[in-house]
Amino acid sequence: MASKMVVAIINDEDRAGLSDALVREGFSATRLSSTGSFLRKGNTTLLLGLEGEDVPKVLDIFREHCQSRQQIVPQLWLAETGMDPGFTSTLTVNVGGATIFVVDVDQFLKI
Repeated sequence: MASKMVVAIINDEDRAGLSDALVREGFSATRLSSTGSFLRKGNTTLLLGLEGEDVPKVLDIFREHCQSRQQIVPQLWLAETGMDPGFTSTLTVNVGGATIFVVDVDQFLKI
């Protein structure tokens, strides 16, 4: 099966548990710090080089450790971002989960 690159953006709060689970299952990842544009909070971007047959198992690990949850954003934060907070004193948003891209790779080497 062809090599794949998994690029996943996850919430920083999910990083430790996910990283531990990946290592336990024999997968390694390169971790990059990133920032979300809306909440301006820390994210982690993971890069994994895999054989195609490993992709379903890795995606299952992500599903288990990157759950979406709700977070309340205060009115002060909304005003600082330039949003008109007049509609409410807080805003509830979904955070967490994962955005995952699985890309075909022409060549994958570990040297």
